[in-house]
Amino acid sequence: MSAERQTIVLHSLIAKDAPMAMDLKIAADLGYDGIEISAAKMRAFLAAGWTEADLAERLRGYDIPGTGFLMDIERHGGAEESLWRDAGELFHLAQIAGAKAVQAITGPVSVATVRAHAAGRPVTGYSGVLGLSRDEQMRITARNLARLADMAAERGLILYFEALGWCPLNTVSDQLELIDRAGRSNVKMVVDFWHCYVSGDTPERIARIDRNAIYGVHVCDSLRHDGGIPDEAVLRDVPTGGGVLNLQEWVDAVKATGYVGWWSGELFCRRQHQDDSFRVAAGMKALMERFVL
Repeated sequence: MSAERQTIVLHSLIAKDAPMAMDLKIAADLGYDGIEISAAKMRAFLAAGWTEADLAERLRGYDIPGTGFLMDIERHGGAEESLWRDAGELFHLAQIAGAKAVQAITGPVSVATVRAHAAGRPVTGYSGVLGLSRDEQMRITARNLARLADMAAERGLILYFEALGWCPLNTVSDQLELIDRAGRSNVKMVVDFWHCYVSGDTPERIARIDRNAIYGVHVCDSLRHDGGIPDEAVLRDVPTGGGVLNLQEWVDAVKATGYVGWWSGELFCRRQHQDDSFRVAAGMKALMERFVL
């Protein structure tokens, strides 16, 4: 990383149900270094009748290290064309926003689909690379990651990759292998504490990542996971800092790599989503400053 200092950025999930304008006010009023902005909120802003020029103007002056997210990047066969369309739209939106990067995630997003497949029940709808050999899963995902990286590079964007904890190829080692196979300098990974935890990775494993592979960090927590397919809606319904993860150990593991860059506090706690978002965001900022700075 070429960053000069650790920075704390607002994640749009802190105020999950608030509009983009509120996220921007929270980030500015509380002195966050930047914002990992929601593409969904930007789309809602445009759908309400604001123009792309209005969007660019609203975001001027904010440091936006990334926006998310491009789903199901392993789409292939009949689903493949929709991936390139979705990517083109999201990359265009990122350019308007002045974002430096776009997050790309694996699928299927539906935990129910993954559970049905694991139980041998019929799967309806999108199933990604479920049921394929690991070699085929790797080949397809790495191929797509390379093409997506090329599309992003044409717009001067970085692609930051995250494998969902309930999907195939979900460990840190899997993700680094995919990035290596893609062979593109603008593909990096985001270290997400929750996805690492439920995939069986530990702070000790995180500490061995090449710092140059890390683009950003999602600081988040979890309830206890005893194995099997993790249920995100259940396990992440906890305030960050109130779960089972020793956040200082996880933060120190990332810092042990030599990484210097942005840290984003991700929040899935339903109770806090319905609370005073300014107070919740202030608490998250204080927590991350205590652990990271």
